Amino acid sequence: MPKKERTVRYSAEELAAKRKRGESSSDWERASAMTREEIEADIASDPDEAGMVVDWDSVSIELPKPKADLHMRIDRDILDFFRKSGRGYQTRINAVLRSYVQRARQE
Repeated sequence: MPKKERTVRYSAEELAAKRKRGESSSDWERASAMTREEIEADIASDPDEAGMVVDWDSVSIELPKPKADLHMRIDRDILDFFRKSGRGYQTRINAVLRSYVQRARQE
């Protein structure tokens, strides 16, 4: 039986508003009422989890590389655009630059 397609897209502003209203698509009451056995059975019945085995004994911790401290000049309207999206705007700028670099390396 194929899974139902439930992918929904939200903008950063819409997600922030949902968080403020306390909205979540997770059924936390149902999850907290489940026993460990029920949780394991749910996982085992999920076709996306089929055959997935995690060997926790061989897991390694990879620390992120430190970021470089950079002072650069950027157009005001560009900076304002990212700042309006709220906390983490510098991380989003970095993600845009990373995406550009990855795309340029593919060409």
